[in-house]
Amino acid sequence: MQNLNIYAPRLLEKAESFSPGHRACIGCGEVLAVRLVTKAMGKSVVIVNATGCMEIIASQVPYTTWNVPWIHTLFDNTAAVASGIERGLKVLMRKGRIPQEEINVAAIGGDGATFDIGFQALSGAMERGHKFLYVCFDNEAYMNTGVQRSSATPFGATTTTSPAGKRGMGQFSWKKDMPAIAVAHNIPYVATACPSYPFDMIQKVKKAQSFDGPSYIQIFSVCPTGWRTTGDISIRLGRLAVETGVFPLYEVENGKYKMSMDFPKLKPLTDYTKPQGRFRHLSPETMDQIQEKVVQKYNEIKAKANCEVKA
Repeated sequence: MQNLNIYAPRLLEKAESFSPGHRACIGCGEVLAVRLVTKAMGKSVVIVNATGCMEIIASQVPYTTWNVPWIHTLFDNTAAVASGIERGLKVLMRKGRIPQEEINVAAIGGDGATFDIGFQALSGAMERGHKFLYVCFDNEAYMNTGVQRSSATPFGATTTTSPAGKRGMGQFSWKKDMPAIAVAHNIPYVATACPSYPFDMIQKVKKAQSFDGPSYIQIFSVCPTGWRTTGDISIRLGRLAVETGVFPLYEVENGKYKMSMDFPKLKPLTDYTKPQGRFRHLSPETMDQIQEKVVQKYNEIKAKANCEVKA
C-alpha cells in the first residue's frame, strides 16, 4: 500500500534559494530536486557544492543562481570542507564572534563525487560524527564531463566509457548500494528520495537536519541528456523508478528501516527502461536478469523494514 501521508500539504518557503536563470538542460530532474531541497533547508544554511552539473550551471561568473551562502569545492573534498565549516561555526559561536544560532551545513554532489571520487572524505566525515547533511543527487553517471560511467551506473546501461559494443552489454557491474554503506557508518539518518514525490523528499530533508550528527539522503535525479530521453517525461520516469522497484523510497533512522512507499505489486521493469535510449540495446534475457535483481534488492529492503529484533 502507498503511504498517503506524502501527499499531505506542507508549507514551503516562497523565497527561492536556487533562482531561475541557470543553464541546466531542459527537463533536468536534478534542478527540480535542488530547488525543492534548498527550500526545505531554509535560509540559515551553508551549502558546500562538489564539482558537477549544479556547480557548472549555477555559478557562471559574474552571476550566481544561489541565494544562500554557497562554496564550490572539488570532487574529492566536499564532505571535508563541510566538516571544517561545521566545526568552524561552533568555534566562532563559542568565542562570541557570531551569535549563538542554528546554522545548518549541507554538502551536495552527484554520484561521481559521492560514490567514487569523494567517498573517502565522506566516510571520514560520517565516522567523525559531524553535524551536517550530505545530499547525493544521483543521475547515475558523470554527466557533467560527458556521460562516463560511475559506480552508480546501473547494470547494462550504455555510457561513453561503457558502450554497448558488439557484446550488447554496456555497464558491466551492478550499482553500488551507497545508502547501505552510509547505514554501516552508524549515522543517525539515511534516506532515499525522488523529486517526483516532492513532499516525501521535503519531509526527509527537514528531518535530516534535526539530527545531532551526520545525515545522508540519496535523491534520484533523471538526466534526459545522459539517459537519452525526452525532457517532458522526467517526473514520470522518477515515478516509474519507484513503482518498478528500481529506486525504492525508504528511510533508516538510528538503524531502523522504514518504507516510505510500498506497492502490492511492482510494475514491470520495461515500463521504466523502454523510454530510455541507454537501455535500448539490451536483450530480453538480460532484461530478465536485471528484473530478477531489482525484485531481489527490493525484497531485501522490505525485509529489513518489516523485521523485528527479538531479545
